[in-house]
Amino acid sequence: MAFSDRAAAIRYPTRPHHIVATLLFVASLALFWPGYAEYDTLRQYEQAVAGRFDDWHPPVMARLWQALLPLGHGTGPLLTLQLAGYWLGLALIADALAVRGRPRAGWAILAVGLLPPLLGWQGVVLKDAQLVGAGLAATGLIARYRLRDLSVPPAVATVAGVLLGYALLVRANAVFALAPLIVALLPLRQRMTQIGAMLGIVGGVLALSAPINHRLLGATATDVTSTQPRYDLAGIAARTAGVSIADLPPATGVRLRAARCVTPYFWDPLGDSPACTAAITALDNRSAGTLYRQLATEALRHPVAYLAHRLAHLNMTWRWLVPARLPGAEPPTGSEPNNEGIATPGRAAAWWQRWAGVLIRTPLGWPFAWIVAALLLLGVAYRTPESVVRRLALGLLSSALALEASFAAISIATDLRYHLWPMLATALAAVLLVDRLPSRRTTILVTGIALVVGAPALLARITFADPPPDYDRLLHWRPPVALLPR
Repeated sequence: MAFSDRAAAIRYPTRPHHIVATLLFVASLALFWPGYAEYDTLRQYEQAVAGRFDDWHPPVMARLWQALLPLGHGTGPLLTLQLAGYWLGLALIADALAVRGRPRAGWAILAVGLLPPLLGWQGVVLKDAQLVGAGLAATGLIARYRLRDLSVPPAVATVAGVLLGYALLVRANAVFALAPLIVALLPLRQRMTQIGAMLGIVGGVLALSAPINHRLLGATATDVTSTQPRYDLAGIAARTAGVSIADLPPATGVRLRAARCVTPYFWDPLGDSPACTAAITALDNRSAGTLYRQLATEALRHPVAYLAHRLAHLNMTWRWLVPARLPGAEPPTGSEPNNEGIATPGRAAAWWQRWAGVLIRTPLGWPFAWIVAALLLLGVAYRTPESVVRRLALGLLSSALALEASFAAISIATDLRYHLWPMLATALAAVLLVDRLPSRRTTILVTGIALVVGAPALLARITFADPPPDYDRLLHWRPPVALLPR
């Protein structure tokens, strides 16, 4: 069944979903103005003001910020953009569902945007929120036509392409999330064509991102690309005894364990603790390419040590067997102290963030729970008849699961904000696919899986001691599930 814009206008003359989404955008902007600023936020703002950029943080975001400075200094302009993209994307998907005869699903789409953990982090000016805003706006622009069985106008496709290009550059691992989604939004039918397009997008972005950042955007190269192999090589060394890893002295593993340099929580001790940086100083002058080749060699030589290192980190970033108050989850209630004149949003915003923090301690803030939900929804999608709605839902689920899977090999920190896109994509896919109450059999199956996966997580949160609250002690904290030799 095809839908025309004229028919949609007759049936929904006032476009209520657009009106409500606009009001929610205005309310969100007023609530979070001028936007929360974290440490990374301030570093990028300094670069935007000074006009000197490096690639430790995304140069494309700092360049955009620099271009917006004439409109006002501080975080306000970027906050406006990321919230506008967020609510625009949701509004376009909601309205398209209403036109298809599912207005309640449209309201559910807008309700997803009001989930405190998602909206709370969208009020923080960071690359993660920029990715969500740009990616969701682009998805909404394309979905507005796809869900009506209409061709996407070239001008709309161009705007969506620019937004997706920005999203791909604003986070180093965004390509793993967006490549499957882009393919789902394109009019490609053959499976091999879809796979080829996805591999082409991933390969192209990985090959072109560095030249774009350094030559086009003028960013100075740092050693940011070497942090992943250094973290993994240190992780292997700490789990092997008396063996030289990547030509490091055989005693390196003992030194790393003695100083508690390797933690599955994050890579920071290797960069911020003098004893730890000294233990792997021999790696400093090696290129990222050399380090990755050595990592591949050592992972093959010591697969158990490498897998233990990555699985311990994956457990932490997916927040499965972890303490109840694992840091890095709650959105901030205040901006980082600064001399840039960037203020903190008001009391109402702080109340919202505290409420979001409470909900984040429930399964709403557990990435592994969203992964399980995405896998279950994937099963629902494959049993659903072919349609444009099913195709969009599959694209969103593939996007969420691909990004989460990438953390198995590419991740050095465990902040919840890295999982915002998979959480949002899974929630949207659920609304697209679930248009009736589940059967009794499905309810029993989902409940059983939730108990099998959730019970150990709940037990861990009850029994594990909370980590230290301050950063200096957190640097040398050993989580209960570290998979490190004693």
